[in-house]
Amino acid sequence: MKTNRRNFIKIAGVAGTGIISSGLTPVDTDKKNKKSDPFAHTRAAAEKDHKQIFNMCGYAAPKLETVRIGLIGIGSRGLAAVERLRHIEGVEIKALCDKYQDRVDLAQKSLKESGMPLAAEFANSEEIWQDLVNRNDLDLVYICTPRGMHTKMAVLAMETGKHAATEMPALSTLEDGWQLVETSERTRKHCMMLENCCYDFFELLVLNMVRQGLFGEIIHAEGGYIHDQLEMNFTKNLKTGMWRLKESQHRNANLYPTHGLGPICQVMNINRGDRMMHLTSTASNDFMMGKKAAELSKTDDFSKEFDTNSYRGNMNTSVIKTEKGKTIVLQYDITSPRPYTRIQLISGTKGVSLKYPEPPRIALGHEWLSDEKMKEIWEKYTPEIIKRVGELAREVGGHGGMDFLMDWRLIDCLRNGLPLEQDVYDAASWSSIVPLSEWSAANDSNAIKVPDFTCGSYRTNSPFDIEMTYGGNTGVRALKI
Repeated sequence: MKTNRRNFIKIAGVAGTGIISSGLTPVDTDKKNKKSDPFAHTRAAAEKDHKQIFNMCGYAAPKLETVRIGLIGIGSRGLAAVERLRHIEGVEIKALCDKYQDRVDLAQKSLKESGMPLAAEFANSEEIWQDLVNRNDLDLVYICTPRGMHTKMAVLAMETGKHAATEMPALSTLEDGWQLVETSERTRKHCMMLENCCYDFFELLVLNMVRQGLFGEIIHAEGGYIHDQLEMNFTKNLKTGMWRLKESQHRNANLYPTHGLGPICQVMNINRGDRMMHLTSTASNDFMMGKKAAELSKTDDFSKEFDTNSYRGNMNTSVIKTEKGKTIVLQYDITSPRPYTRIQLISGTKGVSLKYPEPPRIALGHEWLSDEKMKEIWEKYTPEIIKRVGELAREVGGHGGMDFLMDWRLIDCLRNGLPLEQDVYDAASWSSIVPLSEWSAANDSNAIKVPDFTCGSYRTNSPFDIEMTYGGNTGVRALKI
């Protein structure tokens, strides 16, 4: 979306303020002007006056002896989730859904090979997922679909009495974020975003060290998602509908912020003592996607649909400031030929950590710790969850084990009535970077206020305990495979 700067200032009413926010920008109710403002709905949602119905931070839902799961979306993510979840005691995979029958067949094969009962099947329709969600024998709906579908599926799950776990980001618009929050509060059902990087072993190590004061006061953090997917995005795949490429055509934004942001927010106690206040976002021009589309379209009629000059910029850089004056830099680039990195720099008054380039490093002063000292750090500050489940997580796999650690912890919490480390406010606020960065980048990187989805309760919400409470009864199923 491209907006003329002069028109934008006229629309937003922010000349001289530099801030686009609730309290400073009246919502334009004139229909004619609304049509000229592509961000009218975003602006309205940013100003929403929501009164908290029930505080879901720290909420412990009633215990579930067995967690009966319905899974929607069995592409690579969904099939991998089935293969992880089948290892966890207290789990029944009751229903499987995908638009394509052959994908459901793959998941059924996985269940059969592991000696588990076959699940009910839902396939061959765009809206068949609603039939799965409306079943009365499910406790959790696990969502692994394209991004634009996450909110409506999670909302219906909660409305029909199930907890929801969704791939990231959890929303496409700010309106989606408020819908997730309001539904979770009203139904008292969890809505967890499946941000696996919060369960990465090094991120958990650093979080434990921060909580124990080794880094002092945290000042600044940097995260990102730098992952060259240019060839993958242009690879013809009719089953995906090429949704990733289409998204890059129409949204110039930080489209995948939570891998970097999630662990940072936990370190900074965002929504639990502090909050993100405002954001600026700057996008480079596109130097690669348009050229790639033009090149492919010369010999492939299928690619002509994508031969446009409207692709988002290669690199998006978003800068966030918190209420307590801390700063966060987030980067997003999935087209440039660079080594993979999520950056993960945490800087405090006493120390700093940096995950990439690997191996990860820590400095408690001005020098990086030696390999010997790093070994001592790992031995002393590895959190309890890694001691309990880490070896098994590495064996089961999923991005080095963090995916399994995330799934295991979710099931352990649901079975034992424990609060989740990632609640609906985290899902909404972390994911809100997508529409907020789009708004800012379209308007000369103007500052945008980040909505407070906790409605002020962040001031008294307590950070979750890194040592955590465990039910002690969530073991691992002995599989036949």
